[in-house]
This record gives sequence, C-alpha cells and structure tokens, in this order.
Amino acid sequence: MPRVGYQGEPGAYSEDAVRLRFGDAEPQPLASVREVFEAVEVGSCDFGVVPLENSQAGSINETYDLLVRHGVRIAGEVVIRVDHALLGLPGTQPADLARVYSHPQALAQCEELLVNLGVEAVPDKDTAGAARRVAEEADPKQGAIAGRRAAELYGLEVLAEGVQTYPENYTKFAVIGHAPVGAWGEPDTTSIVFAVSDVPGSLHACLEGFAAQGINLRKIESRPQGGRPWTYLIYLDFEAGSDEERARSALEVLAAHTSFVRVLGSYPAWRD
Repeated sequence: MPRVGYQGEPGAYSEDAVRLRFGDAEPQPLASVREVFEAVEVGSCDFGVVPLENSQAGSINETYDLLVRHGVRIAGEVVIRVDHALLGLPGTQPADLARVYSHPQALAQCEELLVNLGVEAVPDKDTAGAARRVAEEADPKQGAIAGRRAAELYGLEVLAEGVQTYPENYTKFAVIGHAPVGAWGEPDTTSIVFAVSDVPGSLHACLEGFAAQGINLRKIESRPQGGRPWTYLIYLDFEAGSDEERARSALEVLAAHTSFVRVLGSYPAWRD
C-alpha cells in the first residue's frame, strides 16, 4: 500500500485524485504543495499527487516551479472532473451568505456565482479546508466552495451544485516520484523544461526536431526563471516516450539550441 501525499484536507479534490489513481493508497494530507514535494524527495511518501493544470484557470505555477527545484520526476498523471458546490451550515440559504471561502483557483472558477451573490470571496489554503473552517466557526454568514464529499465529511449542507462558471471543468494532477510506475503502461508522453539560447530564432530551432520526427506537442508554456529577471524557462509536453528513437533525435536537436534542458518525466497519458 503506497503512501501518497497530497495538499489539503480529507475531502479535497487532490485526495479524490489520489484515490482515483491509486485505489489501494494510504493518502497522506499535507499543508502545502511544497511539503508534498519534500515528502517524496526524502522518502516519507512513496508518491505525491499535485495539481498541474485546470481546464478553466490554467497552469498551477507553483507546481511547475517546484518541478524544477526538486529532484523528483513526473511518474504519471490523473485528470478529474471538478464539480464545485456551494456549502453552508444546515438551514442556511445562499442569500444569507456574506463571505465564501475556498482555494483561489476554485474562487476563480466560480466567479460568476460569487458576483451574482454579492459576497466577499476569501482565499483559503484548499477547498476542503475551507469547508472545515465554515463548520468549525459555525457562522451562518460564511460559506465555502468545495466538493460534495467535503460537505458530508464536515456536516455542511449543499446550498447549490455545479456552481463553476463553465460546466466542463477538469483538473490535471501530476503523480511525482523517483521512478515511473510500470503497471500503468509504456510511456507515451514526456515533459521537459529548457532555456533557449539568447539568439534570434532559437525557439524555432528547438522545435524543428519535433516537427521533423512527426511528434505532436501537447503543451508549451514559458515561466519566469527564478533569480534572473526577464529570463524564462519553457515547459513542453510532447507525445512520445523519452526512450523512443524519434524522441531522442528531437531532444538532440533541441539541446543544440538551449543553455539548459531537463526531462521532468516520461509517463503514460491519463485515459479514463
């Protein structure tokens, strides 16, 4: 039974992702995404499940930064549908609320509801933690945005369901560890990070090798490089295992035009 760390309280979407990817896991709730990385790095957890990207709100920048700083690899991925609910104390009506707590990403995903209610949106560390706070403080003017399971765990009432602005709302989580999980299948996706050489056309030259090998790019995004103002790291996901000959050829072309390149992981894409 692997020990799998996640950020948040029991009932958080991250815990749902752990249970979906590792049916027999021992979920380990931790206070922050950073602590999940540290627990995996030192071995107190076998794996970690960390949020990577939301289909509505975009990338989770903290996770991408931590992938560069820590010596762990992406061993897999899991995608879950995020169906937010508005929670409150039993007997509360939505019109009674003055403040709604949740993770900043969840608040952003439910902006239309919050504006219509005219409430104060208050960031909290995670969705389930916000639900527990509302239950413990027992203030009828306070509500939370979280999943239905959080309402069941903390004795709250579901005041409204499906409250995200866009109904089709998904979050992709990365499974981090020191080695891939062979039982999940052969790697068909690779994530890398690199810095291009500071000359015109470098990025174009970096990507030419993938086009020449017929490799599809799933995602490309730049992030500021910590400690070096106005310089950027580029994160790239492509559809091939890193040990495939065509991937090695494409990475050789890329390496010739970069000042830094690192494979963050090679793993099978999530298929539900």
